[in-house]
Amino acid sequence: MNGTTEVQGGMPWWAPQRKRMMMSMGMVLVLAAGAFALVAASSTASKEAEIERGKYLVTVAVCNDCHTPLKMGANGPEPDMSRMLSGHPSDLKVEPPPQTDGFWMFAGSRTATAWAGPWGVSFTKNLTPDTLTGIGIWTEEMFMNAIRNGRHWGVSRPIMPPMPWQYYRNFTDEDLKAIYAYLQSIPPVFNEVPEYIPPTEVAAIK
Repeated sequence: MNGTTEVQGGMPWWAPQRKRMMMSMGMVLVLAAGAFALVAASSTASKEAEIERGKYLVTVAVCNDCHTPLKMGANGPEPDMSRMLSGHPSDLKVEPPPQTDGFWMFAGSRTATAWAGPWGVSFTKNLTPDTLTGIGIWTEEMFMNAIRNGRHWGVSRPIMPPMPWQYYRNFTDEDLKAIYAYLQSIPPVFNEVPEYIPPTEVAAIK
């Protein structure tokens, strides 16, 4: 063999080694691609399982009872699932609430999305991932802090009744993360819920 190119069987001397090297590199790439696909599939399956867990928790925690407006159906009031978890309808005019200083402590609207009592008038929030009117821009941390601390946005004003955050705060971190994942996966609904009305401003409702 000299310093140039020596031909063996019609091929340069380095051709077999190069062929073996290329085959080895190909096998490495195939194995790497396969491993990546397995990791991606596992991650997708894990996320889907988390979302399903969140859907289950939202269902058993009866979040739809207040956050999905009621409509009149054939057998009486029923959830309007076309507005699932979108909160108090923005197109529903807020009327003065009835007196609640006697035997009755609080009152609810016909949609079960507005509530009046000693705390004032509260409206159930849009929990869909709409970025303008829902929780689409909320981070997982903000959502968890809101439930844990009973504060709007996690740090702002107190969350008003009838939201039972005092019970929901006992969800585990994994539970709350699953609920957040599910809420971020549902169809967004553009619906701007009215702001909370404190007791001192209830009389101004016309």
